[in-house]
This record gives sequence, C-alpha cells and structure tokens, in this order.
Amino acid sequence: MPLKAFRGPKVWLWRWRRNPLRRRADLLEGWVVVAVWLLTALTGVLAGLGSAGSVERGLARERADWQPAAAQLLARAPGRSADTGDDGNGDADGGRVWARVRWTVPDGSAHTGRTRVEPGSAAGTTVTVWTDSWGHLVSRPTTPAEATFRATLVGGLVGLSAAAVPLVAGEVLRGRMERRRLDRWQSEWARLGPQWRRMPW
Repeated sequence: MPLKAFRGPKVWLWRWRRNPLRRRADLLEGWVVVAVWLLTALTGVLAGLGSAGSVERGLARERADWQPAAAQLLARAPGRSADTGDDGNGDADGGRVWARVRWTVPDGSAHTGRTRVEPGSAAGTTVTVWTDSWGHLVSRPTTPAEATFRATLVGGLVGLSAAAVPLVAGEVLRGRMERRRLDRWQSEWARLGPQWRRMPW
C-alpha cells in the first residue's frame, strides 16, 4: 500500500498525452513497444500458419502417394505365436517383431525388406505393408485427424519460436534506450546538481 501511494495511480497511454514532462524518448519508446508487439503477433501467426499448412500438405501428399501392398513372409517370424503357443526366440511382451518380407509393385518387379509382424507368424503369411511411389517400404501414413494434430503442434511451436525473435530484439532495444536515458540523466545531474546545492532554500 505505501508503495502504491508513492508511485501514484497508473495512467494508461501516458506516453501519447501532452505533458511538459514527457520527453521525446518516452514517445519513441512507446512506439517501439507498439511496433514490437505488432511484429511479434504478426510473425508468430504467419510463421505458425505457414508451418502448419506445410506439414498438413506434406502429410496429405503422403496419404495420396503411399499405398498398401500385400507381402509374404520369407521365413518364420521370431517370437511366441499367440495362436499355437510355440516358443521361439521372441519378445516376452508379445509385441511385434522384425521379419523379412517380399512384395510386388504395380510394375511387376519384386522387392524385399524388413517390417514388423506378429511374433511367430509362419513363412508365407500375407501381411500388409505400405510403399511409396518407388515401391520402397514406408510407415503407415497418418490419418487426417493425426495430420491435423501434428500440423497444429508443429505450427504452434514454430509460431512461438518465431515470435520470440522480435520480442527479444525489442527488449534489447528498450534496454539500450533505457541505458541511454540513464546516461543522459547522469550527465544532466552532474551539470545541474552543483548549482542546486549552492541555491539557498
């Protein structure tokens, strides 16, 4: 309470009000604050929207280009089969295991690679794999809901990171203006202080 009484009531937009005590530096600092906040908001929004749109378009291209294909296991998959209870060298938690498979792309050429399958699957078992336009194995494409969530997350992070640049630059500029103002006050006080001390009160 005493601090509030000492500082006085807060006056909004005081830098733009006519006042004999207002200095040019005060007005300049006010415009710097406005410009920094506008630039921060604009940079964050544009960077976030641009990044989110880019991610969503990329994931949409993947959904359009990546296609499922039927592949056959080349050998029995390691691990314990859930159906027969056969014990291989597999996972204790019954998770999917890596195995080699062969699949054929639309041009008729055969490809081989490794993908995750159910443990203990017999050789020749048909599994579904996803391939790109060159026939290479890829992961399952994201669903539209997953793509929206990922794009929103990436856009938010990029927007916040981009907005931090003008905000930090504005704070640095304000700090330099503050130091310059204090230096001027100090030089003025060094010039006028001795005169005040000689004045009779």
